[in-house]
Amino acid sequence: MTSSTVDTIELQFEAGSLIGLNVILALIMFGIALSLSIGDFRRVAKTPKAPIIGLVAQFLLLPAATWALTRIMGLPPSISLGMILVASCPGGNISNFIAHLSKSNTALSVSITAVSTTAAVIMTPVNVSFWGSISPDTRAILTEFHLSPTAMLVNVGLVLVVPLVAGMVVAAYLPKLAARAVGPFKIISIGLFILLIVVAFHSNFSAFLAVIGIIFIPVALHNALAWTVGYSAGKAAGLSKRDSRTVAIEVAIQNSGLGLVLIFGFFGGLGGMAIIAGWWGIWHIVAGLFMAGMWGRVFPLPRAKDLDELTNT
Repeated sequence: MTSSTVDTIELQFEAGSLIGLNVILALIMFGIALSLSIGDFRRVAKTPKAPIIGLVAQFLLLPAATWALTRIMGLPPSISLGMILVASCPGGNISNFIAHLSKSNTALSVSITAVSTTAAVIMTPVNVSFWGSISPDTRAILTEFHLSPTAMLVNVGLVLVVPLVAGMVVAAYLPKLAARAVGPFKIISIGLFILLIVVAFHSNFSAFLAVIGIIFIPVALHNALAWTVGYSAGKAAGLSKRDSRTVAIEVAIQNSGLGLVLIFGFFGGLGGMAIIAGWWGIWHIVAGLFMAGMWGRVFPLPRAKDLDELTNT
């Protein structure tokens, strides 16, 4: 299959599966919210520098760099728009886990995840609409599917913010229940998400195999770009190495599940876009675990208490 024919692929995704994907994504966000509190947002308000840098890198720098990458590589329109959409999503649900493994600032990771998820209600539709409309080829896709930023905003709000608020309410009023449920809830919801994706793409496996050679390098370069943008933004802003690593994790681990929901909900499952989001969901886990191993074991930073001791000596 040539790159020019990727845009003609339309993956099959039954209506029931799409509803299931929305429900499972909402459950994942609910599980994340069980470990959040108003205090997390208060801490952001008191020390906003690092979270703000994370948001700038996530929603301003990465989409802009992604658009530039798609132009430089001369990618098919559907792949380009798929990369732009993925870059416009908030941090993924495993970013906190990767931050913990890499011995980065887990508390900061949780804070950025919470804030970016909330901001995504506005920023994801705006970025997709803006960066997708700059180039004629991707603008043609937006026009063909009559993308409504308002409709996308409502959809993102329903699958992200509503379960986020619900989970935080449970955590606030039933803290013991939330503490017991948060671990199993995340594992079960993520397991269901993986199962649903496997089942949904089973009938499209031949299409995936046909284009993997076309999308492998763009996704790998795109993810590497995200790591670079996140870490460089942190260092340029004067953040510590630990916090810069955390920002990089948040920028490089994207909520590809939200991307799939939007692709099937607003773009009819356009193959190039859906395969980009699906493969990103696999690749960012591989890259995230690799970076966690490098930062957590090969190039570990001193623990916080060790830093204090070094400062006092």
